[in-house]
Amino acid sequence: MASVTFDSVGKVYSDGTRAVSDMDLGIEDGELMVLVGPSGCGKTTALRMVAGLEEISEGVLRIGDRVVNHVPSRNRDIAMVFQSYALYPHLSVFENIAFGLRLQKVPKDEVKRRVNRAANILGLDGLLKRKPRALSGGQRQRVAMGRAIVRQPQVFLMDEPLSNLDAKLRVQTRAEISELQQDLGTTTIYVTHDQVEAMTMGRRVAVMRKGHLEQVAPPQVLYDRPVNLFVGGFIGSPAMNMIEVTIDGSNGSLFANAGDARLRIDDEAVAAHPALRSRVGSTVVLGIRPENLQDTALAPDTPADRRIHGLVRHRESLGSEVMAHIVIPVKMALTEDVRELAEDVGDDRALEADADEAPETTIVGRFGNRSRVAEGDRVEVSVDTRALHFFDPDTGLGIYDDQRGGQA
Repeated sequence: MASVTFDSVGKVYSDGTRAVSDMDLGIEDGELMVLVGPSGCGKTTALRMVAGLEEISEGVLRIGDRVVNHVPSRNRDIAMVFQSYALYPHLSVFENIAFGLRLQKVPKDEVKRRVNRAANILGLDGLLKRKPRALSGGQRQRVAMGRAIVRQPQVFLMDEPLSNLDAKLRVQTRAEISELQQDLGTTTIYVTHDQVEAMTMGRRVAVMRKGHLEQVAPPQVLYDRPVNLFVGGFIGSPAMNMIEVTIDGSNGSLFANAGDARLRIDDEAVAAHPALRSRVGSTVVLGIRPENLQDTALAPDTPADRRIHGLVRHRESLGSEVMAHIVIPVKMALTEDVRELAEDVGDDRALEADADEAPETTIVGRFGNRSRVAEGDRVEVSVDTRALHFFDPDTGLGIYDDQRGGQA
């Protein structure tokens, strides 16, 4: 096993396009590190540089103590699992898994031992004689993983390996990959566009944007203390609601004025964001996660200064919960970060909105399944003001005590 270290690594293509800039990242021996970000953010390019499939333009890349900038891919002792399974259709499962070992002229007995062990780990014992066409998508992905396991590499590289699976199978397979990585203890770099996948799999997650690392931290830190508005909006599903508010102070308490609502910021939130006290009278971006909103009919004791009102535009019943899309009379936050996040998910309302003419915005609340809100209803929404997020509208940075978010 080995660590992987990016030391000011950059990638610039021959046409001048910069894909990765000044990347500093240390991945510990045996760690599963997830790289996540929007399409085109540089995460796959970073992975391909580790694999030796892309030349490194700047900086130094190490696997263990060895600088590998100019080491051929075949000599890096890595194994890669791609988005496409890349199985040989005319070969059996056994032969697909054994293919790389055969090329390395590994003795027959050792090939058989390694393949059988991998098949046992992956639950493929009874499928070794089948051809890929007789397998399900999840089974094919496990064969591709088996081919990587038998190599016994220092580092596994996984490039969106679950993107071809249906939603239910993705949930099952990501749990299997996490358990497998823990059992094998092999250093793993896992690339995904799916932030739910990232949050559930990585001990640490590296969020990338336009070739830069925005924040590297455990999943809970990314969720609780995002370094900036981009990370706050990217992490979480449904995404964090972003609105413009003005900070106000009265009798030692802080308030967020949102349209005609005046939300008292809980002492717990003030303690987490002490720099807010210097923002009294200023406009900031308030982030509220959908799970911190509730139908007030289910929380009737909510004080008036923890409520906002609006019109239900759309309701999605998911059985265990209700997603309520509610138009509120509050100005939409329309920073560069918000527009970029909207573009990534195809939210035309944010992309087309005029910063000077946005007197309302649609927020999403994740309500309990007993909520009876319906489209067209005027409702009051309870806000958990202990869990609010605040960002500088000009820099996008989280407003904390030190103007920085989680640990990078």
